[in-house]
Amino acid sequence: MPRRKLPHRTLDPRLPFTRAEALRAGIDDAALASAAYHQVFWGVHLCSDVAPTLVMRALAALTISPPTAVVTHHTAARLWGGVPPDSSDVHLTVPRSHRPKVSGIRTHRVVRMPTPVTRRGLPVTSAERTFLDLGRWCDLVDLVVLGDSLVRAGATTPQRLVDAAAEWDGTHQSLVRRAAGYVRDRVDSPMESRLRMLLVLAGLPEPVVNIDVVDEDGRARYRIDLSFPDQRLGIEFDGRHHIERQGQWESDLLRREDLESEGWSFVVVLASQVYGDPAGVLSRVAAAMRTRGIRVPGRLDPQWRRHFPGRDER
Repeated sequence: MPRRKLPHRTLDPRLPFTRAEALRAGIDDAALASAAYHQVFWGVHLCSDVAPTLVMRALAALTISPPTAVVTHHTAARLWGGVPPDSSDVHLTVPRSHRPKVSGIRTHRVVRMPTPVTRRGLPVTSAERTFLDLGRWCDLVDLVVLGDSLVRAGATTPQRLVDAAAEWDGTHQSLVRRAAGYVRDRVDSPMESRLRMLLVLAGLPEPVVNIDVVDEDGRARYRIDLSFPDQRLGIEFDGRHHIERQGQWESDLLRREDLESEGWSFVVVLASQVYGDPAGVLSRVAAAMRTRGIRVPGRLDPQWRRHFPGRDER
């Protein structure tokens, strides 16, 4: 399949352009190799004072791809404001007959091309289709993190993901349906998603996400990451940004003291504990639940170990 046929256009070096376009505009190979330009991918260049943002890199990849190419997978997720697993490549879906080999561009060849929508001026898969496509590249927890982040960005809703997963006839159907069922609204960060999934996969009751504690007039006073409101138990993730932002850290301490004076109790969890000692996190949370009269299973479900191995089990 041929690459995208570009119209004869006045070269704008602040947008990705091909070597052929440069030569037509009087820019020879020596000039292209100078500090005035940089090569985004093989065969496509950009003025050196333009940052190679994700949008620019995706546009550059499309410039040397088939006309029907669509931005998908990890790149589409980031363009929607989601948090996918790390990938430095630009991901495109192209017709199966196309066999490109360009460093930095990851192509996914399919028989039936996805229907694109426009996002930031680019043809991309919808947020829902992006979530489904990444089922092949994510485990359960990473896919829930992605779903939560897409919802947080306003790109979709939990129900739209559930509906899309129910109709999905592609790969990893069970995984995407299960993950969609765990996606929640109002999740503020990937670590909140991971902490919630650690508790749920261990068989503990699922806490409420980001509940607002209101005053007598119904105005929101505080928001708690994860909680059991009826039992006044809060479970909060304390990220490193609190160390770097002294004012925020002090505000959180005062907020917790205020809520504790009203009968709330808190378990505070650090990222290092989720990754390094998940068993310890579960033990602390389960003990706090029991203290508050929340029913806890006598034996935790061991499936959490698959997704949270801990430092000593890797």
